[in-house]
Amino acid sequence: MRAAGLSGAALVVVDLQNDFCEGVPGVAEQTGKTVAAARKAGVEVIFVRFLGDERYQGPSWRARNRLLGKRTRCREDTAGARFHSVRPAPGERVFTKYAKFDAFLAAGFGEYLATLGVHTLVLAGLFSDVCVDTTARTAFQRGYHITVPADCTTSLHLDPGAVLRFMAVLYGARITTGEELARTGGWAHREEQDHDAGVSR
Repeated sequence: MRAAGLSGAALVVVDLQNDFCEGVPGVAEQTGKTVAAARKAGVEVIFVRFLGDERYQGPSWRARNRLLGKRTRCREDTAGARFHSVRPAPGERVFTKYAKFDAFLAAGFGEYLATLGVHTLVLAGLFSDVCVDTTARTAFQRGYHITVPADCTTSLHLDPGAVLRFMAVLYGARITTGEELARTGGWAHREEQDHDAGVSR
């Protein structure tokens, strides 16, 4: 197992792709600043992308799209599937979801996190009420602390504030901002930072 970085956290950038960023001002720009701050602080940055081609969709997914008239987004090898503004740096890992919401359903994602030895996942990207929430739910059940910088995400269907409050109540998610993370360096949850330092609580 790789030793955990000094931060004890990993920043996971979820589905920040052209098709999803249409009409979503500000999120990519602020996420870019947060990614830069994470890199400077030595925090592991991981990118997750979505490919929605019909050949990857299950029958229920295809039936829903037909029923609701939803278009397929982030088709493989199209401009819509490319990362928007913020791109992986050399050596940073990219995991692909094939018509899935949950990053843990991307091959190798959970296993890679285990090699890092981190205990906190900072989740940024799109959308807070879809893929970010689904990933947070699995992460919480696997024992990870969750941090969500509110300025690095937004919702697709539900009220953004209500989604973040839900995540705070259900997963104990720490809701903060990318600016605050960069300013304080508090990437990991305080309880785990104290534990790692041998502080008795």
